[in-house]
Amino acid sequence: MKRIKFIDTTLRDGQQCLWATRMTTAMMLPIAEQLDRAGYDAIDIIAPITFDVCVRYLKEDPWERLRLMREGIRHTPLRSGLRSRCGLTFGVVPEDVVHLWVELLMRNGIRWFNGFDALADIDNIIGSMKVAKRAGASVGLALVHTVSPVHTDEFFAGKVRETMRQIDLDRIQIKDSGGLLTVDRVRTLVPALRKVAGGISIELHSHCLTGLAPLVYLEGVKAGADAVHTATAPLANGPSQPANQTIVRNLRMMCYEVTIDDAMVADISRHFAAVAQQEGKPVGVPCEYDAWHYEHQLPGGMLTNLKFQLGEAGLLDRFDDVLAECAQIRAELGWPIMVTPFAQLVAVQAVYNIMTGERYRTVPDELKKYALGYHGRLVAPVAPDILDRIVENGSKTIPLRPEPLAAAVNELRRKYPNASDEERLLRFMYAGSQVDDMLAAGPINTRYDILTTPLARLVNEVMKLPRLRTLSVRAQGARLDLRQ
Repeated sequence: MKRIKFIDTTLRDGQQCLWATRMTTAMMLPIAEQLDRAGYDAIDIIAPITFDVCVRYLKEDPWERLRLMREGIRHTPLRSGLRSRCGLTFGVVPEDVVHLWVELLMRNGIRWFNGFDALADIDNIIGSMKVAKRAGASVGLALVHTVSPVHTDEFFAGKVRETMRQIDLDRIQIKDSGGLLTVDRVRTLVPALRKVAGGISIELHSHCLTGLAPLVYLEGVKAGADAVHTATAPLANGPSQPANQTIVRNLRMMCYEVTIDDAMVADISRHFAAVAQQEGKPVGVPCEYDAWHYEHQLPGGMLTNLKFQLGEAGLLDRFDDVLAECAQIRAELGWPIMVTPFAQLVAVQAVYNIMTGERYRTVPDELKKYALGYHGRLVAPVAPDILDRIVENGSKTIPLRPEPLAAAVNELRRKYPNASDEERLLRFMYAGSQVDDMLAAGPINTRYDILTTPLARLVNEVMKLPRLRTLSVRAQGARLDLRQ
């Protein structure tokens, strides 16, 4: 009986997709022990977007978060992705900065890495993968899946072969960020990778945006996949990953061995259901199939943000036009995969094209850099006439040929002599007072109380009201006064 491994995404991709990465460390800590004992092969816990939200919005030191979670999760490996040379920001950063990023992640508790590049340019990620491997980490290759004329099974198999010539891989991940995998495609893609990879573990990571991901997982396992990425309901489904509980039950019915502890998962599920109710956060629900998604391929979180921003600009009635424009731009740009940062670049260009009424009259700097190869080798060439417009209308300060980036770590250490490398890297990533504001907030709050009485829940909800400064509650001779 084959054992199927599980990687938990609740604390990272699940909350990113459904809660806009606004889960605080205090919400995670009470359930850390159960996560550690649930039987997962690894727990996906952090990504560049986590750092961004921690610093900008939650005012939590992301390095401190990692250390706190490592104290609670002592046995299950903590995992992070390595997103090429633009892994820390939307722009390309010096290679020594990315290498320091890897070293600091390991220093703070990460033991598993999966390197991925949205262009599948292996040169963009092999350096950081080697740094992690030399330091003793478990390292895998994540192939970001998409649908296009050039992203064939043979294309992805060739990328595995290219990577294996340079590093000993511990696993291969099919990373379907757009929820684009179908049952038919997974039946051919997994065997194509297996033929090249031999006995290396193959993982499936998909999102439920088209409603197909749960079935794709089952068919992918039948085709030879060894592991699946799931989130615990209520942070599963919708734009997130399939629910752990559902996939576990179905795989057992198919006579696969699954070593997940159902009682631990039930505890985790109850905790986050209570947090969602208390904080007014959404829970994941299954999505209906939508064939239009395969045309524009925008990730679910981006669709929500795009609709909101168009509404703010009075352009909500052009939403479908923008999506159609995204599909056309993607073809013109050589079929970039619609993940960060390229999904954002395509969507912004689409909005400009619709708003101005003239295509590519306004060209953002990062889109011009993409077209000129700053992000790496393009999968397919940009349409010649479109490239001419991009070059003509983009910033003239951007050289037509990318120039090598100067090393930055030594300068960071000279600039901030009294800071730790962790703080230096945050200051490299975030301008202005953002890091100072985070540090001024003090140590991370580690206490989170689930409110169980009606009065406690009432007070909690009332205190969220805007402009509320005082609250006085009187009942049966008792009095409670709260100020904020």
